[in-house]
Amino acid sequence: MLRRLAPFAADLWQHRELLWQFTLRNVELRHKGSHLGLVWSFLNPLLLLGLYVLVFGFFLGGSFGVLAHETRVDYGLGIFFGLTLFHFVAEVLGLSPSIIVGNPNFVKKVVFPLEILPAASVLGAVFHMLISLALVLAGIMVLGPGLSLDAFWLPVILLPIVLFILGVSWFFSALGVFFRDLGQVIQFLTMALMFSSAVFYPAARIAASSPAGWAVLRFNPVLLAIEQARDAALWDRPLNYHHLAYLYAVGLAACYLGHAAFRKMKPAFADVL
Repeated sequence: MLRRLAPFAADLWQHRELLWQFTLRNVELRHKGSHLGLVWSFLNPLLLLGLYVLVFGFFLGGSFGVLAHETRVDYGLGIFFGLTLFHFVAEVLGLSPSIIVGNPNFVKKVVFPLEILPAASVLGAVFHMLISLALVLAGIMVLGPGLSLDAFWLPVILLPIVLFILGVSWFFSALGVFFRDLGQVIQFLTMALMFSSAVFYPAARIAASSPAGWAVLRFNPVLLAIEQARDAALWDRPLNYHHLAYLYAVGLAACYLGHAAFRKMKPAFADVL
């Protein structure tokens, strides 16, 4: 029944032990050879948090204009919050085209569930995103306005964006086997995504300054996820259930279609590689 309704979930559950092993491998390889190793997973986002608060909060003096008494630290925390989610998406997008191409032995020499490779890449990125989120939440508690009970909505908000980027990763990792220039295209798309996801400003500013642009950008799931996460953890605003339902619909659809496209293209991988 699970394979019929959600074949992507059935595949991941069937190979869950292998998925876990490759996720750990991806996390360990990220800092392999460095003296501090896994410590960099905590140190890098901590340094970035301080940098964003200093540059955007104090030097540039920006403001989201949402909190009644918004401080420069609040603005820096909001920037870091948005960039944490964006960097998660950007990391997966950047790695996806080379995942299968970079592992030809798994395609040619062994019988291996290739669907695991993109999924392990996504889970490795989730690990680093959670570390950054833990730091920004600690910053909100210590330096910012404090956390409310609405912060417990964060897992519900983040799950659909993880499903969405998992489906996108399956699609791009398969497409990257046939179109080797895809990585160059994704670099531009990632930059465009950053400026269209309200990382440095509130989504309401887009709607006010460019209604035509907002008519398109309001369907951007990354933008909606960032806004919903800020509302819950930083701005203490009520959740938009219509946006949340849309995020889950897009996330599940992307997962289903991305997995189906990967399975469709997989038989031709060995001929191309």
